Amino acid sequence: MAYYEHVLITRQDISPQQAEALNEELKTLIETHGGHIAKIEYWGLRNFPANYRIKKNRKGHYSLLAIDAPSDAVKEMERQLSINEDVLRYLTLRVDELDLELSPVLAGRDRDREQRRFDDVPA
Repeated sequence: MAYYEHVLITRQDISPQQAEALNEELKTLIETHGGHIAKIEYWGLRNFPANYRIKKNRKGHYSLLAIDAPSDAVKEMERQLSINEDVLRYLTLRVDELDLELSPVLAGRDRDREQRRFDDVPA
């Protein structure tokens, strides 16, 4: 089996619960085809760069999946995503090994929260 990193952007007008439910559907799909999802990160609703819209949307729900699966499972997942109206974009990259640490997107968010909490403490 091969390793893949998969980033998914869904429409801004679905709820975070619906975006995470889509991630769970993808996990089930991969597992039924003999694969395994090692990590799912929901990055939340994020703005697109200025003057960049995707299908008239200015924001999207981002998710990152670390996948260990055969290529047939990934092809079927991409086929399902291409017909789903809630999906704006997706990108699947084959990698040499899976990175199971926290992604830079979430690590930066946690670091910012920690810094704000530290700044709020009176001296």
